[in-house]
Amino acid sequence: MHTIEEYQNLIQSAIEKEIIHREPIELYEPINYTLSIGGKRLRPLLTLLTCDIFDGKIQEALYPAIGLETFHNFTLLHDDIMDKAPIRRGLPTVYKKWDSNRAILSGDTMMVMAYNYILASPKDLLFEIFTVFNKLGQEVCEGQQYDMNFETDSHVTLDKYLTMIKLKTAVLLGGSMQVGAIIAKTSKKNIQLIYDFGESVGMAFQLQDDLLDAFGVEEVFGKKNGGDIRTNKKTFLYLKAMELGSEKQQQELSHLYSILDENDDNKVKRVLDIFKDLKIEAETRKLMKCYYDKGFKILGETDLAQEKKLILIKLANSLLKRDN
Repeated sequence: MHTIEEYQNLIQSAIEKEIIHREPIELYEPINYTLSIGGKRLRPLLTLLTCDIFDGKIQEALYPAIGLETFHNFTLLHDDIMDKAPIRRGLPTVYKKWDSNRAILSGDTMMVMAYNYILASPKDLLFEIFTVFNKLGQEVCEGQQYDMNFETDSHVTLDKYLTMIKLKTAVLLGGSMQVGAIIAKTSKKNIQLIYDFGESVGMAFQLQDDLLDAFGVEEVFGKKNGGDIRTNKKTFLYLKAMELGSEKQQQELSHLYSILDENDDNKVKRVLDIFKDLKIEAETRKLMKCYYDKGFKILGETDLAQEKKLILIKLANSLLKRDN
């Protein structure tokens, strides 16, 4: 088994080798910028770690892992335009640094690059991996559409929201682990269980993102504080507050989420005051724990040795306690 740092170094070295210096520079400069600023590299890390845990050859998983990372970053280029997000990972988003047209076209090119990396999968597993990859890609797009629908839907429920984050975020974490397990040629049972484990962890991961967006420190989190509140995104925090709040609090939240000024710091403060009054942070962490507990139960059903299960549990716990 390798260490987390060793996986990350392998991923970073592979990505650096793939930085493309070619013409037209207007197309590839935003791609290089996006891949260079990185992030947590969580998805390729999960692919390599899973492959290794199931005794596979991680070199066979390296380029499929880079494909998943490139796909993920492609979606961010387009999502940032749709969400009007000015900052990601503490730096200007691509459409802000250049313009929307370049972000769209560079993102499209990254999608093609992702397919090329997936093509580097072991030939006997190529159809199975492509089937998983295409399913993930479609589900992520479905999740993004639901997310956009919620902007004008006045009847978003908690169940609808949880379905959206499953599609937009959790399936890709589960799928990244699934690809690693497929390359390791473990049993069908293990492949499905490890996907289910990753999806459950992914749900908690996204809920943690919702918390950090509201309560995180901008310099640490790498995004503008209260970004979801500023853009009136109906996250779990908002929906839970609408469920638990008094009629007066519900009316105030509805009013605040009708304000279109994204620079209104007083609006953010007022919303956060309601969240704090209703103990929404504790409610969110309670649901996060439910998903983690579900994931750990699923993990227990795999035929992995206990010491290997503990590696995954340790990683999942580190995601639960992260502050960025």
